[in-house]
Amino acid sequence: MSGTDEDAHGWPDRPGDTALTIKVPAADPLVRAPFPAHVTVLYPFLHASRIDAATDARLGTLFAGHEAFELTFAEFGRYPGVLYLDPWPHDPVTALTKQLMECWPEAVPYRGIFGASPLAPHLTLANDAGPDTCRSAYDALEAELAPTLPLTAPVTAVDLIVWDGTGWRDRTAYPLRQA
Repeated sequence: MSGTDEDAHGWPDRPGDTALTIKVPAADPLVRAPFPAHVTVLYPFLHASRIDAATDARLGTLFAGHEAFELTFAEFGRYPGVLYLDPWPHDPVTALTKQLMECWPEAVPYRGIFGASPLAPHLTLANDAGPDTCRSAYDALEAELAPTLPLTAPVTAVDLIVWDGTGWRDRTAYPLRQA
């Protein structure tokens, strides 16, 4: 999710786009990107016009079949132009993504820009136009944020959000099964 209609990485957020995300409000103070702290489960999902009562019920059942879990953020990682926190363990998030992709194969992660496989789970802290222009800035940001880690966050729901053309809006929170 880019947070703008067209970002430097080449994918446009289009009105009606949806995403399934895990909110991580405890990490909001660390994020320097123009969106709240989250781990993307699947972006884009289906266009908002395709999410009817049956789809909503199917999503609710799918997520209720997964136990709530915790994510720990203790290490930084980088993709070109992106500084992120690496959530651990990856398995609960990748299991959610895999099941969603099996149920809705037309929902291709990041519109296929990174190939057929989804990116590893991550929490974006900062993103920039180019990988070489931000190396020293990201080194400094890592040094600044390192004392705040590790950060542990409970994951009790997956949120469906919708891009309305100006920002991402909450639509539905799907609870995970409580142990």
